[in-house]
This record gives sequence, C-alpha cells and structure tokens, in this order.
Amino acid sequence: MTTDLAIFPLGTVLFPGGVLPLRVFEARYLDLVRECTAADMPFGVCLITDGSEVGEAARHEAIGCTARIVDFDMEQPGVLNLRTIGGQRFRVLDRRVRKDGLARADIEMIDPDEPAAIPTEFAACASLVRRLVDDLVAREPDPMRQMIARPYDFDSAVWVGNRLCEFLPIPPRARQKLMELDDALTRLSLIHQYLQQHQVI
Repeated sequence: MTTDLAIFPLGTVLFPGGVLPLRVFEARYLDLVRECTAADMPFGVCLITDGSEVGEAARHEAIGCTARIVDFDMEQPGVLNLRTIGGQRFRVLDRRVRKDGLARADIEMIDPDEPAAIPTEFAACASLVRRLVDDLVAREPDPMRQMIARPYDFDSAVWVGNRLCEFLPIPPRARQKLMELDDALTRLSLIHQYLQQHQVI
C-alpha cells in the first residue's frame, strides 16, 4: 500500500527510534510542521544526494525514515525548534515538488527489522551503548532533551545497532547503507567489526 508523505531532505540519516532535533525557519517547512501537527502525521527524512537543506528542493536517497514530532518550541517568531523521533523506514516510489518547494512522495513502508537478541559475541556493543546512555543522562537529565530516547532496550540487536549507527564517526553515505540493511544482526556484525578495527571495544 502506498502513502503520500511530505519529505524533508537532510544531510543526516534518521534511524527508527532515533532522536532528530531540527531548527525550522523556511516557510515550506513551517507549513509542513503545521500540517503534520494538525493531522498528527509524520513526515519523511531522506539523506540529500545533491543540493542543500535550504533553498531549492534537494535530490535525496530513495530510502528514508519517518519522523514524528514529539515536542517543539518557538525560538523566535518564524523559527521553530523541533524534537522528532524516527519511526519506520520507507521507500520512495514517486516524488514531486510543490510550488512552495516542499517535496512530497508516494512511498511504501519497509517492514521493520525482525526482533533479535544480541549474540554473546556482540555483547560489547550493548555495553558500549549502555555507557553512552549513562554519559548522556549524566550530562542532560531532562529526558526530552536527551539524544537517545526512552525506552532503552539493551538486549535488542535492532535497538543497539541503530543507536550505534547514529553515533559512529562515519560518512553519511555509509550510515545510509547501514540503515538500508534489512537484517539487524548483519548491521550489528558490521558495527562490531568497525569498533574492533578502531580499537573501541
């Protein structure tokens, strides 16, 4: 089944369950926020392949992730600070750009990763995420301002893998490829290899 979705091309990759803060000031995206909050609908986040976040509508990857607005405040008239949470991955089937420059697309949802426990050989990955969460909470006790959203699931290969992907110092294109993988254990295995190669674990 296809769905019509507003698209927000960005220079970052959003993962399911991930936190994405946004500062919105362009008229087309302020309209997007109004439309999404009024209808309680998500919008789509796709990594830019050509262009920039401001100005003319940028070209973007065909696979992205929905984002749901969970909090916002007005920094000043015409400027909104949003807190969004990643929902479900999707594939763009057809894209069009409105006169105001806002991209919309016909999309199909991608099935969520199959739930999987963390194999013993990847336990160090879960421990690393636990330490990361502890550090982030110590620095910012307000849950609505933390960069990893609750609930935490340190036993899930899906959740742990997605959180590590968000924080690895890798190029956006590599992050995109990890997000596109349809197997959580494959994703976690690649992350584990990276962490070992860079002597993080």
